[in-house]
Amino acid sequence: MSNLRYLISPRWSSDIRLDGKTAVVTGANTGIGKETAKDLAARGARVILACRDMAKAEQAVSDIINEVGNVNVVAQKLDLADTKSICQFAEQVYNKEKYLHILVNNAGVALCPYSTTADGFETQFGVNYLGHFFLTFLLLDLLKHSAPSRVINVSSVMHFTGKILFDDLSSKKRYHPVKAYAQSKLANVLFTRELAKMVEDLGLTVYAVDPGLVNTEVTRHMMKPLQLFMKSISVLIKTPKEGAYTTLYCALTPDLQSGGYYSNCAQALCSRAASDDCTARKLWLISCHLLGIRWS
Repeated sequence: MSNLRYLISPRWSSDIRLDGKTAVVTGANTGIGKETAKDLAARGARVILACRDMAKAEQAVSDIINEVGNVNVVAQKLDLADTKSICQFAEQVYNKEKYLHILVNNAGVALCPYSTTADGFETQFGVNYLGHFFLTFLLLDLLKHSAPSRVINVSSVMHFTGKILFDDLSSKKRYHPVKAYAQSKLANVLFTRELAKMVEDLGLTVYAVDPGLVNTEVTRHMMKPLQLFMKSISVLIKTPKEGAYTTLYCALTPDLQSGGYYSNCAQALCSRAASDDCTARKLWLISCHLLGIRWS
């Protein structure tokens, strides 16, 4: 069993320092996001925890400072289900930060009952994908100014089962929590692919990552049969620290292929749907239309 666990959760380490660098990690108050923020802070980076729940975020800041000794860790309000909140967050970043070298689009919701964001998008599509698409758009000038810089989009192996339903992106005609989640994670890989092409000459690189099966709060909406299944394969489930390895690998490792999909600290094959340039471009244009932005 121990050998099997090693294959699923390979150990990874790096001695790269990030002194003088600034990072934003969304959803960093718990789970993979918190472990990612803690590792970046331990390397000397200034880390902004972008979170919806500020009480939990402030506690996470305190925990990280106490554990790694870097006092340059702060929390800022960010609700990815509300474009007004995303705008306010980005404005604060521009007002307070001279640079942004790493953006980790980590926050997410999974398998939740049907609901919509403040702007009327189905919650999983709106938070996991559109919210991060909009946040990246707003922070792009600072990322370019800080080049070389990186954007890491957290996806999932579930993107293999996903399909972009262009006639029903917000699941208004029909809703299935697993299909909606898979669509949002497929969208993240397509977004990564298209963004990498658009910024390839700007010193900005982009990566999509699959953290694997991880025991985090994101599974709280799982139905009981799925929860029991997760328990039955517990040997294959990663800790949040292990789940953060591939994100950190993409944030730190030199000379990775921009636009690629990574799993278990290595480049991996994504689905055929995630490799479709026409779908990626169409989704990009529709996303800009939905958000009312021009991103040439």
